Amino acid sequence: MSRLQVVSGKGGTGKTTVAAALALALAEEGKRTLLVEVEGRQGIAQLFETEALPYEERKIAVAPGGGEVYALAIDPELALLDYLQMFYKLGSAGRALKKLGAIDFATTIAPGLRDVLLTGKACEAVRRKDRSGRFAYDYVVMDAPPTGRITRFLNVNDEVAGLAKIGPIHNQAQAVMRVLKSPETAVHLVTLLEEMPVQETVDGIAELRSARLPVGRIIVNMVRPEVLDAADLELVRTVPRSTVARSLSSAGLGGARRGGHAERLVDPLLTQAEEYAERYALEHEQRAVLTELGLPLHELPLFAEGMDLAGLYELARELREQGVS
Repeated sequence: MSRLQVVSGKGGTGKTTVAAALALALAEEGKRTLLVEVEGRQGIAQLFETEALPYEERKIAVAPGGGEVYALAIDPELALLDYLQMFYKLGSAGRALKKLGAIDFATTIAPGLRDVLLTGKACEAVRRKDRSGRFAYDYVVMDAPPTGRITRFLNVNDEVAGLAKIGPIHNQAQAVMRVLKSPETAVHLVTLLEEMPVQETVDGIAELRSARLPVGRIIVNMVRPEVLDAADLELVRTVPRSTVARSLSSAGLGGARRGGHAERLVDPLLTQAEEYAERYALEHEQRAVLTELGLPLHELPLFAEGMDLAGLYELARELREQGVS
């Protein structure tokens, strides 16, 4: 299993939820996982029902078997101060630059610099070791930007390395890309069984492969339970209305006489069945498109009443059972 797990997906597919569940799944049996947020939305804090995350690694959950999940919300400005201190030993001068607004100015006029700092901080956590020589974290899970910009986000260090031919910036960018383009990294895409998210997933995988970034798994989120299978739907299409009415009546739902309660239920029920059949066909069509991509495919259930902390642990269990961890 790759040590850096990057999770992306079209907006609205629940990529942050999946990233959090993946971090819990990977942290089982005493392992340590760092869950990294790069978009500044504090989505991780909301999911784990905790206060807003500061720019520091903080334990937010204990996984089954005693593993631990830490979280970090990366602030680009503070990450730049870390960078300046690491390579240039600016110390108080760096803090003075922040007070003068130079840090914010630098990250604003050079958007690519923000991505360099965000990916660099995550890769530093992947490479970091303690005094005994053991990795500080067994896994780092990044809740990354959406599919539409994930390739540029991860590949920005390649561009920087090409612009800065020598020096610490060049060396840092190359070190980050060595992690991102190695088997140490896997980029997972989250989707729904709907046409637009699936098409964006297909396009995203093509872009990642073109950039030689390692594609991991496809995770289909919010899958509705199957109420009727193909045989049931065929029966709905062929059974006479009168037979449906008699069946309803025998189930105690009103008399079978013409105009009775059971008969009045037939049309609404058949309309519902037709709508379900349409969705069933669309979902199977989209699942076939995803299967053709030749990547491991996993499905997570829809929680009709919304996601809470208990649901997050349930998703983590689902991922473990499907062999993701």
